[in-house]
Amino acid sequence: MTIRSAGLLLYRRGATGTTAGQDLEVWIAHMGGPFWARKDEHAWSVPKGEYLEDEDPLVAAKREFAEEIGTGAPAVDYFPLGTFRQPSSKLITVFSAETDFRPEQIVSNTFELEWPKGSGVVRSYPEIDDAVWTSESVARTKLVKGQIPILDALVQHLTSG
Repeated sequence: MTIRSAGLLLYRRGATGTTAGQDLEVWIAHMGGPFWARKDEHAWSVPKGEYLEDEDPLVAAKREFAEEIGTGAPAVDYFPLGTFRQPSSKLITVFSAETDFRPEQIVSNTFELEWPKGSGVVRSYPEIDDAVWTSESVARTKLVKGQIPILDALVQHLTSG
């Protein structure tokens, strides 16, 4: 059975209004939990989460965004970027929109994990422990490698439109 996730990649344009290089910024989130705690490079993700096969992926993406960020997804027009297969074989369907989203704080939902492994101690960790606007070029070093094609799709959409 294929695991399916849906997510939102928000973007905004810089002062020049172009989509090239430093002028394009994207909203990405740092994954929570002990595995990602001291990692920055390739430890960030598009806010996303799993959904059922019969569920509308955009509805799921907005729900998962709200759960991970702690603020509802911006009420803007989203367009589909596509579905991207990850190295784990998970499929991520991503939608994007231009917005100047500015939440007051990030308050993610949590998950339980035995840590350290084998210790018998179960702790609660946030799914997301930070989220920021970052330039498209920096996002290429921060996003997990399997999500770089999502960023490529956004750039292609913006430069061909």
